Amino acid sequence: MDMEVLRTDVLVVGGGAGGTAAAIQAARRGTHTILVSEFSWLGGMLTSAGVTAPDGNELAAFQTGIWGAFLRELEFRQPHGLDHAWVSFFTYDPRIGAAIFADWVAALPTLRWIAGQTPQAVLRQGDRVCGVQFEDYRIEAKLVLDGTELGDLLALGEVPSRWGWELQAEFQEPSAPIVPNAVTQRYPVQAPTWVVVMQDFGAGAITPEIPPPPNDTPEQFSQAWAKYGAEKFLNYGRLPGDRFMINWPIHGNDYGEGVARLVGSTAARQAFLQESRWHTQSFARFIQTQLGRRYGLAENIFPLEPAASTLELKTQSVLGGGAYALHPYYRESRRLQGLVTLREQDLLPIPSGQVATLPLIVSVSGCLQAENCCDAIAIGNYANDHHYPSGDIELQPKSIRWGGRWTGTPFTIPYRSLVPVTVDGLLVCEKNISVSHLANGATRLQPVVLGIGQAAGMAAALCIEQNCQPRALAVAQLQEALLQDAIAPAAIIPLLNLPPNHLDWLNWQRYYLKQPEAYPHNGNCPLGATADRQQFSLSAPKTYPMISGVFHRSALESYTFTITAPDSLSGKQLNLVTLQPDIAQQLINCMDGTCLTVGGKVNCSGNWLLVEQLQM
Repeated sequence: MDMEVLRTDVLVVGGGAGGTAAAIQAARRGTHTILVSEFSWLGGMLTSAGVTAPDGNELAAFQTGIWGAFLRELEFRQPHGLDHAWVSFFTYDPRIGAAIFADWVAALPTLRWIAGQTPQAVLRQGDRVCGVQFEDYRIEAKLVLDGTELGDLLALGEVPSRWGWELQAEFQEPSAPIVPNAVTQRYPVQAPTWVVVMQDFGAGAITPEIPPPPNDTPEQFSQAWAKYGAEKFLNYGRLPGDRFMINWPIHGNDYGEGVARLVGSTAARQAFLQESRWHTQSFARFIQTQLGRRYGLAENIFPLEPAASTLELKTQSVLGGGAYALHPYYRESRRLQGLVTLREQDLLPIPSGQVATLPLIVSVSGCLQAENCCDAIAIGNYANDHHYPSGDIELQPKSIRWGGRWTGTPFTIPYRSLVPVTVDGLLVCEKNISVSHLANGATRLQPVVLGIGQAAGMAAALCIEQNCQPRALAVAQLQEALLQDAIAPAAIIPLLNLPPNHLDWLNWQRYYLKQPEAYPHNGNCPLGATADRQQFSLSAPKTYPMISGVFHRSALESYTFTITAPDSLSGKQLNLVTLQPDIAQQLINCMDGTCLTVGGKVNCSGNWLLVEQLQM
């Protein structure tokens, strides 16, 4: 069959979280865009990789852009809400997430989606990328975005990139090793995880036995939930319908043995993927044998994909078709060498503060930017979380107390980390941004990558409109376009007390972008009164069950609640938490022993009461 030749303004390669967001944003701007994915589901780690318990950007102030729109659509489509597990405030059926992205893409007349294709070669004219060749297509484009899970276009296009650890001498990162050690040599990047969804079919049920894979070694899982207990282990990633996302880091299904094979030959990558899949099958079998046959593989969660570049269809069926994700959750990939590299110290709190410093452009050759310009384009706040089967590594702390719980120091992603040093015609929009190995532990999370993708898609559209290269795009124009997007306006400056439905939201975002030196070290802008969510609503008001009880303060921003009504919950003591800035401030001011009536939802998995309304 002859290869079909297509031409477009923007080509996005990879249907993961970043690539999907980038293609949607570019097309919403009206730019002719082609999105090419390997799998039949879009969303990557949010859907096809099965990690349907997103981490980070959980505070109401950070639920903006495509990430915020995704959460609101999930809440609308999933009848029993999102707060089911204790690892995340948001867990959902992956089929719902995939349907949301598919519907958004289908609604865009300027976006064409081609599934079942992987990049084979990058087309270049000198220092400019001008297209990509796939199995059945040659697609020429004015601008190409690398949204692949492993930064494959960087390798195919010979774009300078990094893989593995940086020693302390390179970026002066405080937690970086001074010399190579056993962990750096054995695990050059974080371990991927092949997710499986299991289900409790009820007492007395006898589900089909999960067969042992060729590398079945149950003894390696013997301490998996020793410190937690079986119930809490299962509730870690509890999904609706008595299902459980199995993505467990402690003697669980993280798999990193020979992980460098992912960037080796096709055969080497295939071998690693097969071992990773078998490792998860072995863990699922261990769970079943230890906890009983009432627990089995969930049915028809994921589609059975035709053999692409992962595993044969018949192998998928043997392993439990429909329960296993379509591909692993990749925590790290090749990483671009960009105009700036985001480092560990760029994510850490300002001294005596609780936010990271804003990225500033002092002077960059070839960039049309003003000096001392803030070039932030996306936000994150997750802790720096690294996964190695040998155990955790010691990292500088970046956690803060907020709203009755631990969260992470807010930080920003600079636009320059998406732009190659010398190559034109290319942006990155996934975990492949210009970031150090250590900092990747905080930038790799789903909401951050959606924000990166949205910014990359908007930047691509603006470059097409202005007929310029990404390095020549004025970042202030990109920031303004993101802030004023008609469908999913995105926050750029992390402000803990300013939700996106506040009337002054846009003004304060602009103010700190233009005067970054005034950015408050505590992350709170001077609103005077607390941010009132009733001033402007992004969606219809919600009603919550009202629960009465006695408020207790155990420490600064650490609260418990002894319920007195309704009778069905009377006497139960829960942690009191909130994601809303106005509620957080009221709890700070609340006296120990105060009787309260709150509106919210009890999460038995996390032993918390998530407060959405408060009557004092």
